Amino acid sequence: MLLSGTVIVDAETVIHDGAVVVEADRIVTVGDRSTCLEQYPDHEHHAYDLLAPGTVGAHIHSVQSLGRGIADDTALLEWLFDYVLPMEASLSAEEMRVAAELGYLELIESGTTTCIDHLSVSHAEEAFEAAREFGIRGRLGKVMMDKEAPPGLLEDTDDALAESERLIRRYHGVDGGRIRYALTPRFAVSCTEACLRGTRALADEYDGVRIHTHASENRDEIATVEEETGLRNVHWLDEVGLTGEDVVLAHCVWTDDSERERLAETGTHVTYCPSSNMKLASGVAPIHDYLERGINVALGNDGPPCNNTLDPFTEMRQASLLQKVDRLEPQALPARTVFEMATINGARAAGFDRVGALREGWKADIIGLETDVTRATPIHDVHSHLVFAAHGDDVQFTMVDGDVLMRDGKVLVVDAESVRRRAREYAATFESAS
Repeated sequence: MLLSGTVIVDAETVIHDGAVVVEADRIVTVGDRSTCLEQYPDHEHHAYDLLAPGTVGAHIHSVQSLGRGIADDTALLEWLFDYVLPMEASLSAEEMRVAAELGYLELIESGTTTCIDHLSVSHAEEAFEAAREFGIRGRLGKVMMDKEAPPGLLEDTDDALAESERLIRRYHGVDGGRIRYALTPRFAVSCTEACLRGTRALADEYDGVRIHTHASENRDEIATVEEETGLRNVHWLDEVGLTGEDVVLAHCVWTDDSERERLAETGTHVTYCPSSNMKLASGVAPIHDYLERGINVALGNDGPPCNNTLDPFTEMRQASLLQKVDRLEPQALPARTVFEMATINGARAAGFDRVGALREGWKADIIGLETDVTRATPIHDVHSHLVFAAHGDDVQFTMVDGDVLMRDGKVLVVDAESVRRRAREYAATFESAS
């Protein structure tokens, strides 16, 4: 296949009137459109205004999609324990499948091709199967909660670890490595020391398995962990083995200097979730400091109940604006840095090589956007447009691993209206707190 348009190769390089040539699951050529058309005359040709790497949602909760809007205007721990976790506990296997499908459908429609997905305690295989069917590239994991959880979610430690290992053996590396496993203890408040240390042991046992958890999102969470362990959150996670190049920590809003130093020393990845942090009034993550220390920072939406969208373009805009107003520096977190966080940094956090840019030999994860809207007129800088003006509904084409998931705005891998209809039916039983 040959795709033409203005090609955003990465955060630095743009090819106007360019083209990307795809064969199987790889990009074989990136260059001038006319030259590519001459060299590959027999390739199926589709034109879009902008071609860009698919974005990476480096922290999402697809299975919370049925709870979009049920817990607006509540604080984090109330939001979590009074609304969202009881909702998760109530979901049957079929409802969990539809929730995951709804989340993945939104990703495809809005240009996210890779995700790190923090699932739930039960029925995790439903999300794995949905991800495989929909063609999303993902790092997924069953949640573990063996200390503090509402009815229906509290597990025995050994059972939680054993079920995680079963899912690793079944799903890690399937579909040519497109689906991979992340061990996902919910967070330190809800997991025993045995669970956290067991998580590290399992990650060390299975090559390529990563660890993904929440950390230092809220001051109440930090106070609870410090009261129970005598350590601040990141230091406690470091003590039990949950730092390192194979660890992705979501949020990291409230860290002190010593914790940031430890994150940098260990190569731990951080996922910045600005919309969620604003909506739950958690605070502003010190992203500028993290980047200056060389910490890899990716970008995530978090879950639909605390965002309320999985649109990556909305998240890019919020990411930059929040840092600017917090630091009172208009230069803070410029568009190209944010774009990098949403693409190649996210792929690095997720542990996928040759993902996150449109380069020869890299995976064919590509999105195409239209710009025939007033909001896109004029475009002086394409990176600025993508970060500050574009919306997920501008995406008309989504490709993962060389497979076309959406073309000309129509999702090809699933009946989208059927997913939305079933989601509405299941969600009708939830009550809103707002």
